[in-house]
Amino acid sequence: MCRVVMKMGLGRMARALHEMVRTAAERGPSAAAVTDRSGTTTYAELWDAILRAAGGLSSYGLDRGDRVAVFLDKRTENVIAMLAASAVGAVFVPVNPVLKPQQVDHILTNCSARCLVTTSERLSALLASEAGAGPDIVVLVDDGPVAGEVSVGTVVARWSELLSADASEPSYRPVDSDLAAILYTSGSTGLPKGVVLSHRNLVVGAESVSEYLANTAQDVILAALPLSFDAGLSQVTTALHVGAHVVLVNYLLAGDIVRLCAQHGVTGLTCVPPLWIQLGAATWPPEATRTLRYFANTGGRMPKSTLARLRTLFPAARPFLMYGLTEAFRSTYLDPDEVDQRPDSIGRAIPNAEVLVVRPDGSRCEPGEPGELVHRGPLVAQGYWNDPVRTAERFRALPSERAGVVPDELAVWSGDTVMRDEDGFLYFVGRRDEMIKTSGYRVSPSEVEEAAYDTGLVRDAVVFGVDDEVLGQQIVLVAAAVRPDCDPEEVVGALRARLPLFMVPRRVVLQDDLPRSPNGKFDRTALRALVTV
Repeated sequence: MCRVVMKMGLGRMARALHEMVRTAAERGPSAAAVTDRSGTTTYAELWDAILRAAGGLSSYGLDRGDRVAVFLDKRTENVIAMLAASAVGAVFVPVNPVLKPQQVDHILTNCSARCLVTTSERLSALLASEAGAGPDIVVLVDDGPVAGEVSVGTVVARWSELLSADASEPSYRPVDSDLAAILYTSGSTGLPKGVVLSHRNLVVGAESVSEYLANTAQDVILAALPLSFDAGLSQVTTALHVGAHVVLVNYLLAGDIVRLCAQHGVTGLTCVPPLWIQLGAATWPPEATRTLRYFANTGGRMPKSTLARLRTLFPAARPFLMYGLTEAFRSTYLDPDEVDQRPDSIGRAIPNAEVLVVRPDGSRCEPGEPGELVHRGPLVAQGYWNDPVRTAERFRALPSERAGVVPDELAVWSGDTVMRDEDGFLYFVGRRDEMIKTSGYRVSPSEVEEAAYDTGLVRDAVVFGVDDEVLGQQIVLVAAAVRPDCDPEEVVGALRARLPLFMVPRRVVLQDDLPRSPNGKFDRTALRALVTV
């Protein structure tokens, strides 16, 4: 009943991402939509800016299917640019602002971006590198000077010029299966690959997430994750779907997030484990936690000690433990009412999705039997951009027991190993390519990492296997110690008291800080290189 009322309250349903803003603007034009460091934009103002920017993009020849790359920090222009691209039928490509010029060039080249929205400083850095020819159109959101010369034939426009167009309804009439976005995932090896998402993927994803988080127009959602990250983009789309207020923050220090929570009365906050670990160690005054209704984790298992600390800091907030794939946006969540009983679980499938646990032959695993997580439903992405080989590897026909449910339906075979209990709750075991084979045993890195956190000696921990002629692989732990005088032997001794001998790391490397990927996760590739040189 509640879900039906929610839909009716939202008015006409959106087929495309930008239409969610139109609906919210019709319902509450003066409501706060987006806040950045320059101020707050209402839904009426946001919709007007989207229409004007869409008109400007059209005037420069942008059309249906063209790729528009947005290389900005989190700011209102970022949101407007993405939604304006949606309004003209183009495909927006959010580019993580911490990427280096060579990485940005790979993305621009790989997706054949026709337009780039960025700043004069970022464009100057790209021009100073050995980047390629670049897009046909560059839109600069500021008035700063550009150092260097753009390619012959490239049009450089300013944001004010883009917004000088009339705010008329776009001529593009969306179909929900049209392409909407390409999200480039950092991956564990090789160059980033672009996950292609349709409008249906994004709109249904926003509807599903907002349903289980019980988001409403009264929510204030702090967007602390990069918008190029599926969970980061979800903070914006979920807010727009219900007409909530989203606050954009370019994360620098844990104190910045604490301050903004107090300033804006934040009700919802989603982070990845490394950020939660830092926030758990921060000082939270009452005014920063008073309004928090929920906090959510994604991008890896949250250490039990961190979860316990956060529940102490936010006693009135409901904890949501989530699991997601860029290839399916979100997959599972654990109902907060189950956290005490099943703290290690990643929960069950989100609304409007089905999650299966299968053997290599596609048959369904029994409860307690490890298998591959397979996700089906309207959130399954369209594949990898310009990469049919990897698309065919990951996006495959449904397992045998579901074949024929929908003719020719493709599911996402995650590559993640999970287990299902007798009640249908799922438990993450590990990445298929990260499981450690040592002394004849298969060891989950996450289990050893959890034990390392339980020692109380480390604040960050990453475990992986390194080839060993005798053991097959030896277990290596790279960690950041909580005390400067802590040494590897102390950590090993503490782990011996918690783990069977075959699971105790043969090598412990202590660092001041662990490197992180652009999405805020631990950079396992850099850490592996650190210990194998």
